[in-house]
Amino acid sequence: MDLPAEHRHPSTGMRRTLGVRDGIAIAASSTAATTSIGIGMGAMALYAGRQTPALLLVAFLPILGIALSYSRLNRTEPNCGNGYTWVGRSLSPWLGFLTGWVVLIANVVFMAYTSAITGMVMLQFANKAGLHKLFGITLDPTSTGVSTVVGLVVLVAVTLTAVTGVRSATRFQWVLLAFEYTVLLAFCGWALVSGHQPFSFEWLNPFAIGSFQSLAQGLVLAVFVFWGWDAAFTVNEETRDASDAARGGLIALFAMLGLLVFAAIAFQRAMDAETLVTQGPQALTYLGSELAGEPWASLPLAALMCSAFASLQSSVIPTARGALAMGRDRTLGRVWTRVNPRFGSPAAATVIIMAVATAVAVLAIGIPKINLMILTAVNSIGLVVAFYYGLTAVACAVRFKSALREGPMEALRSVVIPAASALVLFGLGGYLAYQYATMSDHFEARPDNGWFMLLIPSLFLASGLIAAAVAKWYRRSPYFSTGRGTDADAIALPMDSPDAPASPAWPGSPV
Repeated sequence: MDLPAEHRHPSTGMRRTLGVRDGIAIAASSTAATTSIGIGMGAMALYAGRQTPALLLVAFLPILGIALSYSRLNRTEPNCGNGYTWVGRSLSPWLGFLTGWVVLIANVVFMAYTSAITGMVMLQFANKAGLHKLFGITLDPTSTGVSTVVGLVVLVAVTLTAVTGVRSATRFQWVLLAFEYTVLLAFCGWALVSGHQPFSFEWLNPFAIGSFQSLAQGLVLAVFVFWGWDAAFTVNEETRDASDAARGGLIALFAMLGLLVFAAIAFQRAMDAETLVTQGPQALTYLGSELAGEPWASLPLAALMCSAFASLQSSVIPTARGALAMGRDRTLGRVWTRVNPRFGSPAAATVIIMAVATAVAVLAIGIPKINLMILTAVNSIGLVVAFYYGLTAVACAVRFKSALREGPMEALRSVVIPAASALVLFGLGGYLAYQYATMSDHFEARPDNGWFMLLIPSLFLASGLIAAAVAKWYRRSPYFSTGRGTDADAIALPMDSPDAPASPAWPGSPV
């Protein structure tokens, strides 16, 4: 049954039904604690060794500064474009567009590799059931190709649920979150109690990490692991109160910190460093088999599958809404602004994003082993996340620089903490970019090849500059003249309805 008009956004028709609980569900699903723990602990241990808990605590500090920046900006200018809108207004339309662009691209790449992870988990289940071949194809969970094909079927199903609207999606995500967190806490708690590796407070000492390069690389991975809490800020137009989005994102971020540190210590109680690194993305599955027999040993695998499914769904949602914000500014085509009148969601954008993620996933098949594909994606996304988080924090410091005259606490909250957080992330990104540029003497599509690792984020930025040029000079977007995102209440967007008013003739192609 359709909602009354007062419960819909006055111009977009998107349903204003979300509260704090929904924001938490979207942010928590997007951060994907179980997936991050299951595949990320081995990767971080590769760089931080037994200091992974310390690495997570150190990485949380600049991320908290970024989250406070988001919250401060959201109170002043709630907009589903968030960083794209805030950076464009406070710093530069070009930087603002790049912020929105890399968020879209990073989410698409994340969806592509997460679909492969989902396929990998499903293939592990098939192997456990004794099914190792189907139609002559070996069901190998370590194969990028087979895992991707299976995962793309799931991606299509996830897209269909996201099209029906955020409200129905968040209800389903709460079910998935309840199951995966229960399993995760139970197994990690048991590992903490029964693990044979002695606990050491040295695990909490970041200065014990081998080298600064290892620390920097580990911190970028940790930034990626925390990434996703900002998804709550992309549903402002569907939230009853914009402050609910901010509270949802912050609550999810602190919950993520607790889960990650707890799991890191539990994993290290059950496994030595070499085992943790060797198991890689199968570390959670290995933990389950070490602690319990079947069928209980398969529960962590089921939790990992639920987490991957939820994170796929929650990634489609904010990506489509970020594209909607850019579409209504005419920096992207108007097809991104079409809101389905029945479901109150940007259905066309959701389907297009799924199609692009599918294409990226197919291209990633060129990296034969899924472990290598995951490490490549995580490192590349970590760099671009540090970039756009840093820009958003700088935008906050510039927007509220007058707070320097309003007392030390307000200056600290609105200017000093955002600026310091941005400097940390920019410093990490710049240092790693330099390391990548100088570590290899030839190009090879491997995550240990510096040129390859630098190529992917460089392509993100280069494609963004090209898209920005098209928006400025071909579509003639007013965003590049004013630097301001369109107020969501100020423009009637085209609807997929025969009764919808005709939309203005925008220059440029529909897409």
